[in-house]
Amino acid sequence: MQIWVDADACPVVIKEILFRAAERTSTQVTLVANQYINTPKSRYINFIQVKAGFDVADNEIVKRLNAGDLVITSDIPLADEAIEKGAYALSSRGELYTKANIKARLNMRDFMESLRSSGVDTGGPPALNQNDRKSFADQLDKFLSRNA
Repeated sequence: MQIWVDADACPVVIKEILFRAAERTSTQVTLVANQYINTPKSRYINFIQVKAGFDVADNEIVKRLNAGDLVITSDIPLADEAIEKGAYALSSRGELYTKANIKARLNMRDFMESLRSSGVDTGGPPALNQNDRKSFADQLDKFLSRNA
């Protein structure tokens, strides 16, 4: 089992939680991004830099992941693709995407996108707060205790 991180938009505090978990559980964590991301020196933490472009990092993650791996992303289409390949997906706010909830999330995302493209201001997500960080860390710990 390996953890793949959609790292371009992943908050720094979430990466730090992942780095600590990688060391604590000896789990491989690979960050994928189209810009350089500084990572601590560790045999458990890797970084792959891809070319800039729409969904290039997402496509690289999908290409490399295996069933049973975990993808850290807030990108609903990437989460959907990961689940289709038998992997798991966890948002930076601690929401575990599953076969049971991903299609509803994808439909809501598409609906909100159509509202935005028609000129409706839907606002953005609130800033990541302490409860979100705790929820992420708790979900990650539960996942790792069951799957690592």
